[in-house]
Amino acid sequence: MKVIEVTKYGPPEVLTLREMPDAPPPAGHVAVRMAAAGINFADLLMRLGLYPGTPKPPFTPGFEIAGTIEAVGIGVNKPAVGDRVVAFTFQGGGYADRALVPAERVLAIPPEMSFEDAAAIPVNYLTAYQALTHMAGLRRGERVLIHAAAGGVGVAAIQLAKLAGAEIFGTASSSKHDFLRQLGVTQVIDYLKLDFETEVRRRTRNEGVDVILDAVGGASYRKGYRLLRHGGRLICFGMSSAVTGKRRSLKALGAWWNTPSFSTMDLIGKNRAVIGVHLGTMGRANPALVRAWMLEIFKIYAAGQIKPHIGKTFPLAEAALAHHYIHDRKNIGKVLLIP
Repeated sequence: MKVIEVTKYGPPEVLTLREMPDAPPPAGHVAVRMAAAGINFADLLMRLGLYPGTPKPPFTPGFEIAGTIEAVGIGVNKPAVGDRVVAFTFQGGGYADRALVPAERVLAIPPEMSFEDAAAIPVNYLTAYQALTHMAGLRRGERVLIHAAAGGVGVAAIQLAKLAGAEIFGTASSSKHDFLRQLGVTQVIDYLKLDFETEVRRRTRNEGVDVILDAVGGASYRKGYRLLRHGGRLICFGMSSAVTGKRRSLKALGAWWNTPSFSTMDLIGKNRAVIGVHLGTMGRANPALVRAWMLEIFKIYAAGQIKPHIGKTFPLAEAALAHHYIHDRKNIGKVLLIP
C-alpha cells in the first residue's frame, strides 16, 4: 500500500510517499481501499505540529476517506467486503490508498452518492452541522457571518444556513465572490481590501450579527465578538491565519499570541456566547451522536438540498502540492486526494 507520511514537522515538503505492506485488519476493524480522501486545515496544522493531539512524526494525516471494503477483521458483520463506504479516520491515516478503520466509524454510501462527494462530506459538513445546527441553533431570519466562506467548511455552512433561512454574510477574496453569490451569500466582503468588522457594521447599520463561524482565529475572534448582537454566538473552530500565506512560522506565532480570552462577566452582561467546536474530540467522545448527524446529512443530500463543491483533486503522491494549494488560498470548496 502507498501512504503519505509526515516525516518531521514543517512545510509541505515533509510529506513523503512510502510503500508499506498491506496489513490484515485487526478485530473490529475493516480495510478500506481508498477512492478519494479529503484534505482539511487540520491536516496542515498537524503537519506543522500545531494541532492538539498531533502525534510525533512519522505519522500519516487525513481524517476522512471514501472507498470500498477490501477486508474485515474478526467480529465484523457489517460492513461487508465490496461495500461502498465513507470512513472517519479521526486519529489520522486517511492519506493512503488503503486504510484500517474501526468498523463503527464506517458508513455505507447512499447509492446516488459518488466517492468524491462522500469524501468531501464528513469533516466539512459535520463541522458546519455541529457548529450551526447543534450548538448555535441558527434560526430563520438571523444573520450569520461565515469566514473563509469559499472553503470546504464555508460552502457547507452556507448551504446549511440557507436551509435555516438565515441572512448570510461571507468573507473571501474578490475572485471568489461570484461563486459565493451563486450559493446564496447576499453580503460578500473582500477581507483583503476591507476590514470585515467595519464593513459588517456599515451594512447592518451598526446592529451586528447573530452567529459568526470563525476558523481564522487570532485577532479575528476579538473582532467577531464585538460584532455580536445580544444573544449572539461566536463559534471558534480553527486557526487558518497561522498556516496560510508566506512567513508561516511568524504568522502562527502571531495568531496564537493574538488569540483573546473572554470575560465571563462581559459574556453575561452582553448576553453572548463563545463556542468551541472540535469535531475530532466530539467524534471520540460521542460517536453515536456524530453518526446520527451524518445520517441526517445523507438525508439532506438525497433531497438535493446540499452538494459538496469539489474544487480540485490531486494524486496521492502530490499531497505536498495540495497543501501548497491550500496554504496559498487558491482553493474553492473541497480539495481531495485520489489514488
